[in-house]
Amino acid sequence: MRKYYLDNIRWVTVVTVEVYHVFYMYNAEGILGGLGKITNASVQPYDIFLYLVYPWFMPVLFLVSGISSRLYLERHTNREFIKNRTRKLLVPSTIGLFAFQFVQGYVSMSLGSGFTELAAAGVPKPVIFLIMAASGIGVLWFIQLLWLYCMILVFLKKTERGKLLKLGAKTPIWLILLFYFLIWGAAQILNTPVISVYRIAFYFVFFILGYYVFSNDEVMEKLKRYAILLIVAGVLACVIFSARYFSAGANYADEPVNRNPLYAACAYFGSLAVLSGMARFGDRGNRFTKWMSRKSFGLYVFHYLGISTVALLIAKPGAFPAPVCYLLSLAAGFVFGFGLNEIISRIPFFRWAVLGIKKEKKDVSG
Repeated sequence: MRKYYLDNIRWVTVVTVEVYHVFYMYNAEGILGGLGKITNASVQPYDIFLYLVYPWFMPVLFLVSGISSRLYLERHTNREFIKNRTRKLLVPSTIGLFAFQFVQGYVSMSLGSGFTELAAAGVPKPVIFLIMAASGIGVLWFIQLLWLYCMILVFLKKTERGKLLKLGAKTPIWLILLFYFLIWGAAQILNTPVISVYRIAFYFVFFILGYYVFSNDEVMEKLKRYAILLIVAGVLACVIFSARYFSAGANYADEPVNRNPLYAACAYFGSLAVLSGMARFGDRGNRFTKWMSRKSFGLYVFHYLGISTVALLIAKPGAFPAPVCYLLSLAAGFVFGFGLNEIISRIPFFRWAVLGIKKEKKDVSG
């Protein structure tokens, strides 16, 4: 039977990511967003939303990806898994940069002074284009890391020969809670400098726990029994984290904040709250949720282009009041996300290069 709660976690989290990026674009606290503050307020209290959701929404997506990888590999070979994940993840985040995502790079660099500074430094135009294409990675860092984890998983799977899966199925609830320390430890290592989102060890632990532990029905039944308590724990951790660091104006996305125990608690228990809560209360689908599930990847890939385009063309020149810019950015995220997905998914080559959609075989019958 299809696990609808996984589908629902994906699309709900992607919508949360879009709302996050709207606030992030005009953020006035902690970390400079794409454009930065466009209001006259000394404090934008709604920016606390960034602190409430940032620590857990990407970890939960890696957790769900690990579970989904287990479900896929139950019906496919390792070879098919590698081929599928390479097409769906690696191709859009590499070839897709030059096929389309350089547009995002252009918008992102135009929001700042990237082009001016590079030209003043005498950087050749071909090199500027390569930098612009690389700047188009944007939200695609997620699928780059996910592809890497999938390749590591195949190696682990061949090495451990199913033993870890059997152990994972027996995981008691007390050990699930103690995995927090594993998350906290992983947060300290393999973090790339400058580009703080590439937290290789941190996100890998979520992915691998998803595959070996939370993909087991026995474990999920335990989580569902404790769902209310886990939801309370996750909410409390995120509220305490937000209250502590929003008032201080701290950069929630970089060290030392994203290495500390409170951040790890917010990330892990927030993820468990979403996973257990959806498994217990959201394991059902209807026409709307199924549609959103099918379109969520396109929304994830293209939404930021809509938000940043509004910021560049409307908010930066001050064409409209700040509240209107926020609303237009939110609307543009959905319009670009769903619209570009519908357009590009129908164009040969681009559907493969940008969205990883398998090339259609020509019908030679009759």
